[in-house]
Amino acid sequence: MVSCYNIHMAEKAEKTKKLSTEPYKGVRDFYPADMAIQNFIFDTWKKTAESFGYEEYGASVLEPAELFRNKTSEEIVNQQTYTFTDRGDREVTLRPEITPSLARMVAARRRELIFPLRWYSIPNLYRYEQPQRGRVREFWQFNIDLFGVDSIEADIEVISLAYQAMKDFGAKDMDFEILLNSRALLEKIFEGKLKDTADLSKAIRILDRREKMKPSEFDAAMEEITDSPVDLSISPNEEIDKILASLKNLGITNVRFDPTLARGFDYYTGIVFEIYDTNPENRRALFGGGRYDDLISLFGGDKIPAVGFGMGDVGIRNFLETRGLLPKAKAPADYYVCVMSREESAFAEKIANDLRKNPSSGGSRVAVDFTYKKIGDQIKSADKRGIQNVIVIGQEEAKSGKIKVKDLKTGEERAL
Repeated sequence: MVSCYNIHMAEKAEKTKKLSTEPYKGVRDFYPADMAIQNFIFDTWKKTAESFGYEEYGASVLEPAELFRNKTSEEIVNQQTYTFTDRGDREVTLRPEITPSLARMVAARRRELIFPLRWYSIPNLYRYEQPQRGRVREFWQFNIDLFGVDSIEADIEVISLAYQAMKDFGAKDMDFEILLNSRALLEKIFEGKLKDTADLSKAIRILDRREKMKPSEFDAAMEEITDSPVDLSISPNEEIDKILASLKNLGITNVRFDPTLARGFDYYTGIVFEIYDTNPENRRALFGGGRYDDLISLFGGDKIPAVGFGMGDVGIRNFLETRGLLPKAKAPADYYVCVMSREESAFAEKIANDLRKNPSSGGSRVAVDFTYKKIGDQIKSADKRGIQNVIVIGQEEAKSGKIKVKDLKTGEERAL
């Protein structure tokens, strides 16, 4: 018989067990330096989108699981979604992408909205993937979507915006290339060669994974669903030729036709494209998108033409790091106020508030050190943070009201 004492000790040990400081596998903590980079990425995305006249929208991270079935990649739905049953016995999914949510929103108010719609968002998304370079389980994605234009001008605008986003990060044309294809051409490749015409989506998904498969694996997968060998050496159609010509006319020359480009999402109906990193050490797709004219009609009503793309924060951060395009760390404050003792703290706070409200500088960022450590230690603390200007407040400063600012870079002092 197990004694009550042993049970008590086991329970006590369990309660006192130290919690891990590691985050959940596949997600990231953002310390201030990381958050500064994340904000730089988000700010650049917003600047690019708004320069093209796009408006920001948002949606809930939770959606009915049914929303993603048959409206997204089979791999994502079956293997990568975080799906659970809530307390109301409803099946709920943490969104793995936002396009189905966006389609739902547009369908819900299609009679009230003014088309064409130019919308963007930066949602956090969740996919149960194997964490590795460029892939995590929670990430943020820059989504651009244009609704209500069924001509190639919409495709050209969205691809141009994707190109401009890369340029706004400081990328050169030689750093990346744009690959272009069409779902119509992919259907032509498999026309009359599938054992079952219902396997077209499966064939496209296999083609989409081609670079991740061994040639023998790819051939075997294709042989299962086709009656004859598939010829991938096809020429671009008229639509692609026009888009290529228009983009080059806009000065976008790092774009080419790729007949093997597929994009795995089932809802794509027309032009698809991807942006590739040209660095041999990081040769991979950074992001992509395409046309999806049928998605809105799944919610009832007529079709609404649409085209868009999604750019993930992980891939673009890796790209920026590789190219040396990340911004330098910024000091958290313009001034650091060192306080000798608690008696001068009220005066120090007043000085800090005056600086923050100073109209001549547009308001300064000011941090006050209330540790009351030795002044030398407080100045070292400012220096480690990269704060250039230091103000020391002691009894003399509090009585006279005369303040001096020391520049830690030059060593010079000036009256404030």
